Amino acid sequence: MVGIERQSANRRPLYTPAERVRRDASVWTLVQGILAPVQFLIFAVSLWLVLRYLTTGEGLQAATISIVIKTLALYTIMITGAIWEKQVFGRYLFAPAFWWEDAFSMIVIALHTAYLTALLLGWGDTQQQMWLALAAYAAYVINAVQFVLKLRAARRDEARVSGAMEMAR
Repeated sequence: MVGIERQSANRRPLYTPAERVRRDASVWTLVQGILAPVQFLIFAVSLWLVLRYLTTGEGLQAATISIVIKTLALYTIMITGAIWEKQVFGRYLFAPAFWWEDAFSMIVIALHTAYLTALLLGWGDTQQQMWLALAAYAAYVINAVQFVLKLRAARRDEARVSGAMEMAR
């Protein structure tokens, strides 16, 4: 346990002080804070609709529309997230602090885009398309967990920094 705490204390914080200032000043931080739970709500409803279709055969149109809406929400959060990353870290994607999250986001986008392509071009039957959507959703969940863990790490970093500043007074 002590080794883990020491390792955590020795790692680079998620944000430098300058990056933290840029993050807090950016309107895109608020946009991301709003879009993330909205996208998750869209995902939850869509997941229910897709599973309902796969288990009962009912609600194909609702499930399909919900996947398209979820994909558009994903594109929106990815574009605004890239703008946020540029403002905070100076690059649109793959800043060292979010490299793995961005890399996995590319998989998520690819799977959602593959679903849209299959839908628009009529590739596979509806069952296969829905399973592709579920694969995209599984990747989305993994990516969302990555970001939640990163957010928690950032909060721990900030608590540690403010605690150290309190002790220094």
